[in-house]
Amino acid sequence: MIRFFLRLWEDFKEYIVLVVLLITSLFALSLNKTPAVKNVRALAFGSFAAVTSVVSDLTNIAKIKGENERLRKINAELMLQVNKLREYGIQNSELKGLLALKDTTSYPLIPADVVSKSLTTSQSTITLNAGRKQGVKAGMPVINDEGMLGIVYDTSDDFSIVRTLKNIDLKITVKDERSRIDGIMKWNGDNLVIVDVPKTYDVQPGDRIITSELSSIVPVPLPIGIVTGLTKVTTGIFNEVKVQPFVDFSRVEHVFVLGIVESMEKNNLELNFYNRK
Repeated sequence: MIRFFLRLWEDFKEYIVLVVLLITSLFALSLNKTPAVKNVRALAFGSFAAVTSVVSDLTNIAKIKGENERLRKINAELMLQVNKLREYGIQNSELKGLLALKDTTSYPLIPADVVSKSLTTSQSTITLNAGRKQGVKAGMPVINDEGMLGIVYDTSDDFSIVRTLKNIDLKITVKDERSRIDGIMKWNGDNLVIVDVPKTYDVQPGDRIITSELSSIVPVPLPIGIVTGLTKVTTGIFNEVKVQPFVDFSRVEHVFVLGIVESMEKNNLELNFYNRK
């Protein structure tokens, strides 16, 4: 043990002497009551306090910076979670509406998701992930809980193409739910309109438009939209009735295909007749 302390003294004697002298000097300064020594002591302790304060501030700044970074990360994670929950909420609301629709109808409903959209000004179509294997056929109406979207135009084994109401090639027979007046509705490139409506017919803004039982394409009443106005035709005795559809085609994601097709011969005949008009 003595040999260890001797070796320690030989290796670090300069540092040991320095530390002892510093301690002795500080002790002597603390006992000295002269004004000059007091001033030196006050200056030394003040400088030490200032240095300590700066070091503490720098340490706190580093801690605060790290804490801010952690909080920003937490906020970003929360934003992603909230966004995901909002998306789940929107989908849940839509799916609840679809389930409620399914529960209130005895008609066969084939569920499908929209996998692509082509929402041009004249040839608006959507593609569904349900086809012949799921029982989807050309001529079947496509709906959601808000109303009618369009008609199935073509199918493959697993997919189907739907002409929406905003497709100039789709024309269907509709009815004013209040006045029971029938008419032919089509997309004119800018608006959904009921054409060739006599000016004497009782059609007013705010009236609900549904599909007519006169149609063999859509043999059940389905909600279409609301009358927003009448366009006066400058010549003749007819008006065009503008209709705002219930369905927002740009946002729809989940739909049902109404699994009914009456007579394909009747459907083709009516489709060809409307397309010639």
